[in-house]
Amino acid sequence: MKRLLNTLFVTTQGAWLARERENVLVRVEQETRLRLPIHNLGSIVGFGQVSASAPLMGLCAERGVPISFFTEQGRFLARVEGPVSGNVLLRRQQHRQSENAVRAAPLAATLVAAKIVNSRFVLQRALREYRNEQGSESLKEVIDHLGSLLRQVRGEGIGLDSIRGYEGIAAKRYFEAFPQLVRREEAAFQFTGRTRRPPRDPVNAILSFLYTLLRHDIAAALEGVGLDPAMGFLHRDRPGRPALALDIMEELRAPLADRLAVSLINRGQVRPSGFVTTESGAVNMDEGTRKKILVAWQERKRETIRHPYLEETVEIGLIPHLQARLLAAYLRGDLDAYPAFIWR
Repeated sequence: MKRLLNTLFVTTQGAWLARERENVLVRVEQETRLRLPIHNLGSIVGFGQVSASAPLMGLCAERGVPISFFTEQGRFLARVEGPVSGNVLLRRQQHRQSENAVRAAPLAATLVAAKIVNSRFVLQRALREYRNEQGSESLKEVIDHLGSLLRQVRGEGIGLDSIRGYEGIAAKRYFEAFPQLVRREEAAFQFTGRTRRPPRDPVNAILSFLYTLLRHDIAAALEGVGLDPAMGFLHRDRPGRPALALDIMEELRAPLADRLAVSLINRGQVRPSGFVTTESGAVNMDEGTRKKILVAWQERKRETIRHPYLEETVEIGLIPHLQARLLAAYLRGDLDAYPAFIWR
């Protein structure tokens, strides 16, 4: 089984990444702050003013360690990687099925159904914890509505446009109930709805940042098995958009990213003072808060869970890689259906 390698996250502004034989150096103002063997790394991610030398990029390309660059707020900029060694026959099959709406619909329905199931699980857990508190009835109503949507998504012969419509409704209802998951009373953590590009409050800033990290891991996993991250089944194709990575994200958002965001807030690991509102109304996190979230993300990935389909105990960080392998097996015809990840 694939070994969970470390991701090196670099957030210090002005950092310079360089090569020293088989090591990656992180230098700040001519001082070496970190030295890591390349064989211990699965990827490198830089946020903001982070640069890398050509020799290091060459070493990473040779060793299969992609380097990704994001803005400080988590918007993707670029990715440097070596030759893609994916199976051309697998990608051809992926493209054929993606371009055929009738063939793409069953997989899209599976992904949306898994998203709804996992979203309901997160809300049901909150309902059990706060059953006797104010708002529990409205929370139960959203859970019941998601259950109704789940039955419709699983219906026979449902079209791709309808599946996308149900996904949009499910996401809207889920985030309507999301404020009841956040237990902090500070005004800064009052959640009134999902906002993106840019996030308008600290909760949305945390969610967007975690989604960026999750998308990065999924895209790397898809490329690792030879799939094209840009050719999706649920999300429409768009230049520069990793549609397939966004597809797989739908089943993993709630259990991997949303639960961590809620935990960080409710346990007081992030504070209102760690966020800054710009003149445009965008909310950005400071470097210290970003580092706390990155550390929590890495620790979360090292936790273990029993995979519902493989029935093996695996690290959570390997779930994107396992789902990518299962998707590839389905597209090759080795599986009758794609076994989406269901959190239990």
